[in-house]
Amino acid sequence: MNDRDDERLRRWRLVLGGGAADGTGRALAGTDAAMDGALAALYGESGGRGRTGRDRSAGLGASAPSVARWLGDIRTYFPSSVVQVMQRDAIDRLGLSTLLLEPEMLEAVEADVHLVGTLLSLNKAMPETTKETARAVVRKVVEDLEKRLATRTRATLTGALDRSARVSRPRHRDIDWDRTIRANLKNYLPEHRTVVPERLIGYGRASQSVKKDVVLCIDQSGSMAASVVYASVFGAVLASMRSLATRLVVFDTAVVDLTDQLDDPVDVLFGTQLGGGTDINRALAYCQSRITRPADTVVVLISDLYEGGIRDEMLKRVAAMKASGVQFVALLALSDEGTPAYDREHAAALAALGAPAFACTPDLFPEVMAAAIEKRPLPIPDMATHQ
Repeated sequence: MNDRDDERLRRWRLVLGGGAADGTGRALAGTDAAMDGALAALYGESGGRGRTGRDRSAGLGASAPSVARWLGDIRTYFPSSVVQVMQRDAIDRLGLSTLLLEPEMLEAVEADVHLVGTLLSLNKAMPETTKETARAVVRKVVEDLEKRLATRTRATLTGALDRSARVSRPRHRDIDWDRTIRANLKNYLPEHRTVVPERLIGYGRASQSVKKDVVLCIDQSGSMAASVVYASVFGAVLASMRSLATRLVVFDTAVVDLTDQLDDPVDVLFGTQLGGGTDINRALAYCQSRITRPADTVVVLISDLYEGGIRDEMLKRVAAMKASGVQFVALLALSDEGTPAYDREHAAALAALGAPAFACTPDLFPEVMAAAIEKRPLPIPDMATHQ
């Protein structure tokens, strides 16, 4: 057997799990055996998958120390992307949510958006000895997301705000000569070697003042955990921009305004309470009551649209906001997970009002906001389910 065949057999042995049924006859030793043990603990017979073989029945046990050791093992043997998948599988398959309340286990995890969502859902049950560790885990994820998203978001929205503030009769000191010349090139007079500027382009004198109001209205039902995390990070980024006045509202059957905590998205996240019912109408009523400049306001509703409140009133509020000049954006999710389960009837009703609902990735969100600020068509993904 050559080296290539041996490597192929080794990989099949790790996949199939050993025992007479796998047909490889391949024994494992050293690191391979340790990797196999880590897989066995999660995906073996005791992990709920029904694999056979004595080496596939170890399980994770019921104690936090054993889980913490397992988490350390998988971080040693597998890349980060695989670790995150295995962690989510362990939480879902083996009911490990309660063990996330233990500090020693939290210190061992590979932090990601989904883990943050799980921690937030357990926030109220978390003992004091764990809360500081949990905040440290959440802060690491938030800081990583801010590094990834903040620069591009600010650049994209600053450009959109500048374009939206363009005026056709600027004062001389406010003329944007570069754009003005390009807009009037058809009026070039070669004999005079000059351009006749029939249309001046510039910006208003209050260019540093607040130009747009943004309201993020976030469904904090359990299914929206990843969206809550991303929206909180974006909310903090938007709030850091002087030309935007940003409000962040979370809701289930109650409405909580977290705007005064936007300087720290970790505080925002720990101010949420994932789970419970949904009353979109009540949340929109609150947001509507805070709008003072409708023509300069963007309202972003992030929800799966499963309304527990008054459906017709919800739709009337959306219609009224749009009629007053508000740019209304409905996102079924703000995450990398694709389109979630959602209420198709409500999505269709919003689309009929000119507010199509679609799932949005974090990377697309700055473009969506820029389009809303400039009052141009939203860049709805081709795969969006907004019909």
